[in-house]
Amino acid sequence: MSTADLFVSIDTFYVLFAALLVFTMQIGFLLLETGMLRAKNAGHVAVKQLISFSVAALAFWAVGFGLTFGDGNSVFGTEGFFLAGNFASLDWSHVTIDVKFLFQLSFAAVSLAIAWGGFAERAKLSVYLLFGTFFIAIIYPIIARSVWAGGFLGSLGMQDFAGSTVVHLQGGIAALVAALILKKRIGAEKSPLLGHNVIYSVVGTFILWLCWFGFNAGSTLTIADGFFSYVALTTLLATAAGALGALAVSFWHRRVADIPSIINGVLAALVAITAACAFVEPWAAALIGFLSGMLTYGTSIALARHVDDPLCAFSVHGVAGIFGTLATGLFASPRLVETTGIGSAGLFYGGGFSQLGVQALGVVLAIAIVSVLSYAFLKVLDMTIGLRIGREDELRGLDVAEHGQPSYDLPPSRSQDVAYEVDERESAN
Repeated sequence: MSTADLFVSIDTFYVLFAALLVFTMQIGFLLLETGMLRAKNAGHVAVKQLISFSVAALAFWAVGFGLTFGDGNSVFGTEGFFLAGNFASLDWSHVTIDVKFLFQLSFAAVSLAIAWGGFAERAKLSVYLLFGTFFIAIIYPIIARSVWAGGFLGSLGMQDFAGSTVVHLQGGIAALVAALILKKRIGAEKSPLLGHNVIYSVVGTFILWLCWFGFNAGSTLTIADGFFSYVALTTLLATAAGALGALAVSFWHRRVADIPSIINGVLAALVAITAACAFVEPWAAALIGFLSGMLTYGTSIALARHVDDPLCAFSVHGVAGIFGTLATGLFASPRLVETTGIGSAGLFYGGGFSQLGVQALGVVLAIAIVSVLSYAFLKVLDMTIGLRIGREDELRGLDVAEHGQPSYDLPPSRSQDVAYEVDERESAN
């Protein structure tokens, strides 16, 4: 084996390992979401991750990967469906195409997992199948191609190294649209519906933090130049700062170290640094993370007054995705721009408003495209099969209504939302 072949083999193994780390984020989301939601829906939330990833894998293989990376025009690929065709936009990496597919699939599946936050505890299982297919096959590829595969935003030099906009903002917008259409859960109008096991959520968050190194550092698609280690460093610093930023603002506002807020601070920082991890200095990464942790706390409280977003998907992934994308337009370092060869230096390094404008344009286009397509498709589903489960099924819980069995064998007195169920039944009578 030649030296060149050896490096290709090493890089291929590295990207495969990174893809498996990002795949493992599905377990993190499973634990995070299950813990943040009520016990009567726990099994449904868990098995939804299995179903969602399966839908994503088949839809991306058949259509999504070709539309995103297949040869074609600047808007969509015209070949590459079922992995048959050419993928010139990925030729810069010598990793095999099947591993490139696995890596990109894991990203698309994360975006879809984020979107489900806005559907939680009230959407029919069939909606997950249908919207999941549409999101992966049609919605996700539009912005992904524009930024990462020679499309319009990429030609302008948009800096989104691992997907603050491509992955997280798209998922966050879809979640917000769904939450608005589905309206609030029964009982959520009276007071917050708290999760049943915060420990699950903390463990899930740690898993996500670990696997995010595959998300960001893996996006180099090579270990030859060692740049992956720098990306891992900025990811680490931002996330740690995000946890402390959320802790600080939570304690200042409520005089308690609110656990869900700290969790969201960690996740928001991870989301924000995903775009900027290859473009900013360590100090800027820490600042971006800290501000993200604070920002998601305030926006989640403000949004909760109007929208029932059970997992704060829009605040964590949408708002932080916007902030992280714009942050590169402020903090992109000239030396790192030269290293990556993407875009130009940020405003605070004398680069003017040029890069910030490109970043803002990417955010606006993503919001417009994802919101319009998501709304249109979900409204069609709502007018045909219906989006929301029936009132009685929602009160019983999705474990029983959709799967025929509860996840926990607990006495009724220990059910966290019994008060809401009794309340609603009495008012119905």
